[in-house]
Amino acid sequence: MRRSKVLQKLRAGQRPSCTKINLLDARSSEIAGITGMDCVWVDQEHVGHDWSSLAANIWASKAHDTDILVRVSRGGYSDYIKPLELDATGIMVPHVMSVADAQKVIKMTRFHPLGRRAMDGGNNDAAYTNLDFNEYIKLANRERFIVLQIEDPEPLAELDEIAALEGFDMLFFGPGDFSQGIGAPGDWTNPRIQEARIQVAETARKHGKFAGTVGSPANLQELYGMGYQFVSMGADVVGLSNYFKGLINVFNDSTEEKVSSSYLEKQ
Repeated sequence: MRRSKVLQKLRAGQRPSCTKINLLDARSSEIAGITGMDCVWVDQEHVGHDWSSLAANIWASKAHDTDILVRVSRGGYSDYIKPLELDATGIMVPHVMSVADAQKVIKMTRFHPLGRRAMDGGNNDAAYTNLDFNEYIKLANRERFIVLQIEDPEPLAELDEIAALEGFDMLFFGPGDFSQGIGAPGDWTNPRIQEARIQVAETARKHGKFAGTVGSPANLQELYGMGYQFVSMGADVVGLSNYFKGLINVFNDSTEEKVSSSYLEKQ
C-alpha cells in the first residue's frame, strides 16, 4: 500500500500542498501531480463522478506519487469505503453534525480496533489480495486519512467531544456552507465565520488532530498563523477560467487596436 504523502508531511510538522479538481477528466489530476502538488481533492458531493471516473483520477494521481482526497456523498457505508478500496488516500465526509454522526463515520471507515469497516481485500488498496491481510488492516488505519468536515454551526457545541474521538485525522472547516448556516451566505467578513474558523483550528490542535480548510494566496499565511496545517487552494476550473479570460482580454485589446488603426487610416 502506497504511503500517504499528506500524512507523512503533517506528522513531520510540514504543510502539504493541495488543490481542488472539479473536472471529471483525470488529466487534470495528472497535470497537478506532474507539477508537484502533494494532494488533489476530488468531489463526489457536488461533482458527477461515477466510479470509473473516480478510479481514473486515483490512478492518475498515484502515477505521480500524489495523494488524492475524495469528498464523498452523504450516504451509506459503501459510499465511504469504495473510494478507499479504489485506493484513494483519504476521504472527507461533509456536514458532520454531531458526536454521534462522527462516531458513525469512524465506525464505518476504520478497521478493528478503531471501527467496524466492512472487509474485502480484493481491491486496489489491498493489492488485489496480494497484501497480507493483517498488514492491510494495519496500513489502512495508519496510511489512509479520514477527514470530518465542519461546515455548519450546529456541531460547534460538541466540537471538543468530536475532536477527542479516536479514529479520524482531521477537522476541515468549510466557510461556504457555514455562511449559509448562520444566515449570511457569502458574507466572508461576518465575525461568526472568523470565530468558527479559529475554533476549529484550535480545537483540532488541542486534541492532536490536524486542521484543514480552503484558502487563497491572499489569506494562506493568515490561515497558517491560526494553526491550519492543511489548506486546499484554488481549483482547475478557476485556473482555466482565469487563463481564458486573459486570452479574451488579449483578443479584445488587439481588436480594439485594429479598429482604432482602421478608423485613423480613413481620416
